[in-house]
Amino acid sequence: MANVRATSPAAGASLLETSVLTRKPRQLLLAFFGEFVCDRYFEPLRASVLIGTLESAGVAASAVRTNLDRMVESGLLERRRLGREIGFELTSHGSEVLREASGRVNGPAPFEPQGEGWTLVTFTVPEHLRDLRHRLRATLTWSGFAVLRDGLWIAPGSVDLAAALEAIIPELPPASVNAFSATELAGFPMAETVRVAWDIEGIRAAHDEFIEHWEGEDAAADLPAVTARTLLVADWLALLRADPRLPRQYMGDDWPADRSAELFTRRHREFAFPAVRDFAGLVD
Repeated sequence: MANVRATSPAAGASLLETSVLTRKPRQLLLAFFGEFVCDRYFEPLRASVLIGTLESAGVAASAVRTNLDRMVESGLLERRRLGREIGFELTSHGSEVLREASGRVNGPAPFEPQGEGWTLVTFTVPEHLRDLRHRLRATLTWSGFAVLRDGLWIAPGSVDLAAALEAIIPELPPASVNAFSATELAGFPMAETVRVAWDIEGIRAAHDEFIEHWEGEDAAADLPAVTARTLLVADWLALLRADPRLPRQYMGDDWPADRSAELFTRRHREFAFPAVRDFAGLVD
């Protein structure tokens, strides 16, 4: 593959426009449902449980309610009347989304490319489907893709694109997405292409920030365990979204991904029992 210089400001732009520790209510809700609800708890959750958990993380009740409404509108959640309260439960689509994310959250090698070579994608989605186009871009980013140049996205390894886009494909116009496998050609090394498509130092900074925060003993100080584990998983999801699993030969000998993975595994295990105990108390 020849070296290609970006012609769009989006190419080579940082994957992290904000800190991985900038925790949005939607991210926290997804982390909570993924950790404690999906395939584990099959009753609607009272809104007060969700509000109480996120208020401990500094999220206002009004923001929690607004994001719950948006998740209902997007098809991730359904409302249920529980006496005088409103409850929320995952839809089948919401469960599928969280199962897919869980595979990488708990995977043994979250920062290693899947397979050899590279995967290329181009797509055309009309303007009147801009929300669908935004979802497609977000899904590609989560799957490790970055913009190489206008209209051309690239990801390391052999991405299972059909699985990644499974929830979106039925809504896409016919032949709107094209995908190809690619390998490096002799005489055209990939190193510069990688630097064009991805902000390597931005990805490193995301790892360093995650490590600095969660290595500290005060990272979860004075927080209920259920809230601490929700924050940890939300931060981990943000880091997974930032790191596209680039081959290590492009990242340097001191690449911090292994430290991040070891730290997440250790803290996740540390919070496990007390968080489940807290959750049981909340739903009871």
